Amino acid sequence: MAHTLPALPYAFDALEPHIDARTMEIHHGKHHNAYVTNLNAALDEAPDAHGTFNWDIIDKGSRLGFRTLAVPKEYGGEGTDYVTQALVMAELARGDSAISKTFSQNWKWSHLIAQACNTEQKERFLRPFVADHRFLLGKGITEPTAGSDNRMPPKDDPKAGLKLRAERDGDEWILNGEKCFIANAPVGKLFFVDARSNPNAPLREGTTMFLIPRDTPGFRIGKVFNKSGWRFYRNGEMIFENARVPHANVVGHVNNSDMKTAQAGDRTGGDIFGDLELAANALGVCIDACEQAMKHAKTHKQGGTVLFEQQMVQLKINKMNMLTEALRSLVLRVAWEHDHKIHSANAGLAMNYSTDVIQEVTELNLEIHGGAGSPEGRHAEKLVRDGFIWSHLAGDTVQRIKILKRFK
Repeated sequence: MAHTLPALPYAFDALEPHIDARTMEIHHGKHHNAYVTNLNAALDEAPDAHGTFNWDIIDKGSRLGFRTLAVPKEYGGEGTDYVTQALVMAELARGDSAISKTFSQNWKWSHLIAQACNTEQKERFLRPFVADHRFLLGKGITEPTAGSDNRMPPKDDPKAGLKLRAERDGDEWILNGEKCFIANAPVGKLFFVDARSNPNAPLREGTTMFLIPRDTPGFRIGKVFNKSGWRFYRNGEMIFENARVPHANVVGHVNNSDMKTAQAGDRTGGDIFGDLELAANALGVCIDACEQAMKHAKTHKQGGTVLFEQQMVQLKINKMNMLTEALRSLVLRVAWEHDHKIHSANAGLAMNYSTDVIQEVTELNLEIHGGAGSPEGRHAEKLVRDGFIWSHLAGDTVQRIKILKRFK
């Protein structure tokens, strides 16, 4: 049987040379996976999207440092390294994948603020973010008619990609349009938003990135989407109706939201954090599935025989642990490479691989529990539903083709 990921206290003790006393408060808080798992099991069964979220989890996690883990120390955050972030993401996902993603979404955009924003913007937005336990971040890219084409737009077609319009009006910009399926939209207080500032130019050359607070005039949240998986993780519409945004909220340069430079990093957190985020989260889910499968197989019988004594069950558990340990190795390698500023295609490969692994491991776990609808398999069924999202976020054809461009 494969070793499980160390509990948070052990993991942080092992990494003590890399983290300061403030970060050490996280493991002294004794975050319990059982508490998260049991609480979110009830939330997961809510009849609609409005009953799937709980601010108490955010408050408690924030006080343990989970919300601000990636904020630089000079702005009041923990400023932890990528290996620490990967371990914490996986451990949180072991309790609940959607809760882990709700916290790590803030790390992704904390990284972007630190990399791409000017000093004034960092002071104006990072410090209030650190001070408020209910301050969540998000980013608006996807639109009803613009999804994967934002990731890999045709170079010679200015009509491809996002359509949200941004027009300059003196010291302000006026935004009109909408975004959809945006993470943390129903609960966030600050968003990065990409908008077309030059509709006649290709996407990469005609888009500007803005920082938009929730109380911006003309900006509101629309529909909250009811999903089959990741139900705690809120996704919603963002509506812009002559929304007025000060020019001081432009991130980087006008018509340059791509900003793939040494100074700004990847605009979506991709090579900086996003790929690692999804792979580490999947690792936590797979560890949970392996543990649940082993526990069930050793405590339940079929045809008078303990499940674990049946060779088909043994082979399934073997494969689950084999895939999970391979993913663990790749996740920690990518985190180590990020900490040592080694650029490779491994982050993208880990993201792609995590899609295949999480879906196969969770489905094998569900089979061991008797399949969908079985009385013993409700949690196993939830893990499968959560794993579906990786097909969209991490393993679609566009994402796999894009990774090839990182090979040199």
